[in-house]
Amino acid sequence: MTITADDRAAISELLAMHGHLIDAGELDRLDEVLTPDAIYDVTDLGAAPLVGVAACREAALALGEGNPLGHHVTNIVITESTPGRVFARSKGIGVNTDGTTGTVTYEDTITRSPAGWRISHRKVIARRAPLGG
Repeated sequence: MTITADDRAAISELLAMHGHLIDAGELDRLDEVLTPDAIYDVTDLGAAPLVGVAACREAALALGEGNPLGHHVTNIVITESTPGRVFARSKGIGVNTDGTTGTVTYEDTITRSPAGWRISHRKVIARRAPLGG
């Protein structure tokens, strides 16, 4: 499968839209960025993996004021996988209410659906040491 420039643009917008929806509290729109059965693996952050859009929504609501003020995604690298599926790595920067920041790496499996590209699996890896240490 060849990923077109239009696919790359749509996938980059998908990754950006995730942060916009979370930051705006538009959790009822997560189906615009996640597959219904998406696995959102936050084990590196000390929580169990979330399965499905509803679980992701509930986790964000439960975190409440602990959610970052801003989710910023950058350094997107998209690799072709199987037909209708790509792998994307990107960097995330979170800005917290107390002014602190944190950074993560997102490892995403992104699947083409009838509604467009959607994240079907996301692994969030916290960056805690420089140079991959």
